Amino acid sequence: MRSNSGSRSVCSRAFLAFFAALLVGFSTPIARAESLRSPDRRVAVEFFLNSEGSPGYRLKIDGEEVLSDSRLGLLADDADFTRGLKLVGRSGVERVKESYELATSKRRVNNHEARRRSYRLATGAGRRMDVVFQVSNDGLAFRYVFPEPGTAERVILEEATSFRMPAGARAWLQPMSVAKTGWARTNPSYEEYYERDIAAGTPSTLGAGWVFPALFRKGERWLLISEAGLGRGYCASRLRHEAPDGEYRIGFPDARETMGSEPVGPRFTTPYATPWRVVAAGTLRTVVESTLGTDVADAAPPGAVAPASGLAAWSWPKRGDAQTTYPVQKEFIDYAAAMGWRYCLIDALWDTQIGEAKLRELVGYARAKNVDVLVWYNSNGDWNDAFQTPKNRLLTRDAMRAEFTKLREIGVKGVKVDFFGGDGRAFVDLYHDLMAEGAAAGLAMNFHGATLPRGWGRTYPNLLTTEAVRGYEFITFEQANADRAPVHGAMLPFTRNVFDPMDFTPFCVDGPGKIKRRTTYGYELATTVVFTSGIQHIVETPDGLAKQPDYVRDFLRRVPAAWEETRFLAGEPGKLAVFGRLGADGIWRVAGINGEAEAKTVEVDLALLGAPGQGRAKLGRTTVYTLITDGPDGGWVRRQGNLDGKTRRLRVELRPAGGFVAELTPVGP
Repeated sequence: MRSNSGSRSVCSRAFLAFFAALLVGFSTPIARAESLRSPDRRVAVEFFLNSEGSPGYRLKIDGEEVLSDSRLGLLADDADFTRGLKLVGRSGVERVKESYELATSKRRVNNHEARRRSYRLATGAGRRMDVVFQVSNDGLAFRYVFPEPGTAERVILEEATSFRMPAGARAWLQPMSVAKTGWARTNPSYEEYYERDIAAGTPSTLGAGWVFPALFRKGERWLLISEAGLGRGYCASRLRHEAPDGEYRIGFPDARETMGSEPVGPRFTTPYATPWRVVAAGTLRTVVESTLGTDVADAAPPGAVAPASGLAAWSWPKRGDAQTTYPVQKEFIDYAAAMGWRYCLIDALWDTQIGEAKLRELVGYARAKNVDVLVWYNSNGDWNDAFQTPKNRLLTRDAMRAEFTKLREIGVKGVKVDFFGGDGRAFVDLYHDLMAEGAAAGLAMNFHGATLPRGWGRTYPNLLTTEAVRGYEFITFEQANADRAPVHGAMLPFTRNVFDPMDFTPFCVDGPGKIKRRTTYGYELATTVVFTSGIQHIVETPDGLAKQPDYVRDFLRRVPAAWEETRFLAGEPGKLAVFGRLGADGIWRVAGINGEAEAKTVEVDLALLGAPGQGRAKLGRTTVYTLITDGPDGGWVRRQGNLDGKTRRLRVELRPAGGFVAELTPVGP
């Protein structure tokens, strides 16, 4: 930002004017709005400038308004792009058609089609900003582009972007935690519980805003709002604390979410494109099956390679920090080998309790058993008080390069980096540095205590998973978290896990410790399919899994961590989630979890699994099924049989907080 006092005065006046404009509401738009429709013509965005020259938009499906008149624009330190603008040009309508692969999500091959148009805006002084809209059959994405080359750093003070819900809309939202709160001042980490089915416009319970993705409903229309394509120079955004009249505005991070004295907000040189604002919209099935959050993310560079996905053994949840020792980690490597799992994660304090020399021995031992080793790091500088080591080794790109080169030479295949300090611009740049240097070293990446990845798995295929969820580790801490687990788990497939891989760390049937599990065995097993992550770190230990039936262990040996295709089959946020996922082995796994304290009957129409033009996804004339679910005595039950004919339905009785998995193997044409 400029340092002379005159510039600060101009900046302050612009800032105050910006907020004054927000307080009076959005003026009635001029009569003529320009419309851009999706390829199937059902979804339409209408762009307009109102009488004050403020840009806005509305979103419709089949002519029905699903986002009412909402704001566009940015306030920079040297120009106001929220009002007094003129439309000086528009591009033609561009057809977008692309195909890309993901190794970490619900669908390996993703085909994206959309229609795109840019609107060229200018201030009275001639400063340029373009608004780019992209409309697909499953929703809308838009971003701002500053096309003029420049050498001076541009500073964005505020973003006017808003999402105005229709009257009567309902919301399923996770409050943003307050910066520097929580254990060792490690918040925010996207680890709060969701507020469910609240009135749109309800202020956030913690006063710090709402995180992405944010889910809304009006009638039979659903909206999932998020951010994607977050590059260097910008901060991670959120929805603001208050939403008067159901109008949610983009908010920037708390000033404390930074490194040292670095400002949290966006700063960049132009030309520059901001992150995409993403709105998946339609039926609940359309929203949940959408890949819009990765469709608009930046493509991976040529030659980028995704590490292998897979399951991982992991001692920490039930053994704790003190058991990150050589003999215990050797035991868990044996466990991974016996289960045929790809990875074993060696968690915090390995540097002091094992040491690099013995780590090298463990890596060699694991390699001989066809198991790859992952190791843990603390991201820390001084932004929180987390004490676990190794720490302070990844603070600069040179330090990362040296550490990752050493790990590669040892034979380590990936790193888990924990305890980030927030959503400020400096941390966004740190994430990019870690992913880029990890890719250069051939290392898989996993972020914990972290922000939502916002489509980064497409840009950096070595990012196999990210936490950004109140995962299983919280259940190990206190009974209150176990009590809320059934509902919480049934929320995640509709929110956090829709676009990005989620390292919830599923499946525990024994304990941990004195904690009383509130989910059934079937629920726990089903989460290995219902939740998606490029690496699934299994909580259960060798001794705990040894107590289970052979068919449960066999299922965990076979279940993939990456999927060819996904179908949403039934459910409602926080109440029920049933999905079908196709593995590379040609087997459909159908799984469901019941979030409520009442028994339910689920009847799955298997016709939903077959899709025109996707021969591998279709079931045969006869389907052999194996169903694993909860027995009447609280144990397991297995059922096997054939499903024949054109009309095939799988009927399952779900216990309260129960679940099931079924493997469906096609036989014949």
